Amino acid sequence: MIILTLIAVVGGLLKLRKRRLSAYVVWGFGVILFFAAGCGPLPDELLRQLQDGYEAEPMAAWQPRAAIIVLGAGVQRVPGASGVEVPLFAYGRVAKGLELYLQCKRAGKSCALLVSGGDPLEIGVSEAKVYGDALLKWGVDPSDLVLEGRSLNTWQNAQYSAAWLDEHPEDQVVLVTSGFHLRRAVLYFEHFGVRALPVRSDFESAQVRPWPQAMNFLLMDLVLHEYAGLWRTQIYNVLGWNVAAKAPRAI
Repeated sequence: MIILTLIAVVGGLLKLRKRRLSAYVVWGFGVILFFAAGCGPLPDELLRQLQDGYEAEPMAAWQPRAAIIVLGAGVQRVPGASGVEVPLFAYGRVAKGLELYLQCKRAGKSCALLVSGGDPLEIGVSEAKVYGDALLKWGVDPSDLVLEGRSLNTWQNAQYSAAWLDEHPEDQVVLVTSGFHLRRAVLYFEHFGVRALPVRSDFESAQVRPWPQAMNFLLMDLVLHEYAGLWRTQIYNVLGWNVAAKAPRAI
C-alpha cells in the first residue's frame, strides 16, 4: 500500500534528522497498520460499512420500461491471445446485469441494458465494447444493448448514463456494480438526478487471520479508494467545484 510506503519514508526522514523518537513512533504506527490491514480486521470493518444495507437483492416488480446499468471495472488483455476479455472483478457485474436483463425480458417488459465504461488504461478498446460483446454471445438482443464507452471513472459513468436517460426516459433504473462500489456509485448517480435501484453483483469480505494475507492488502486499497471518492465528492460540493446537482427524476 502507498500509505505504508509513505510511513516508512517519513520515519526514515525523521531518523536522518536525528528525531529518533518521532521516527520510532511513525514506524510503530506503520507496523500496527500493516498487521491491522494484512491480517484482515481493518479492511473487513471498512468493507462492512461500505456494503451495509446492500446484502440482499432488493428487486421490485419490473416496470413497463426498465434500464439496467452495469458499471465497468477494467478489461483484461490475455498474453498470446487476440483481443481482450472481461476481467475477474468485472465478471460478476456482467453476469448480474445479464441475470436481471433475462428476468426483465421474462416479465414481458421493455428492457435496455446499458453498459458504461470507457478505456481509462488506453488499451485500445472500451470496457463497454468488451462487456457488450460478451453479453451478445450470452443472448442479449442487440436492440436492447446500449454501450456508453466514453466514461473514464465512476463520476463520468453517472454523468453520461444520466445524459442517455435524458434522451430515453425509463420507468425504472437498476444500477449494478460491486457491493463495495455501490455506495459511491449511488451518490454520484443521485448527483446527476438518477435515483436507481442499487443491486450488488458481489459481496466482499476480508480474511481475518493471525498472519497477513496478500488479498487483504488488495481489499484495503479498494476500500481506501472508495472512501477517498466519497470524501472528495463532499469536499468538492462544499467548495462548489462539482457541477450543480440535478433534481431527482420521478423514476
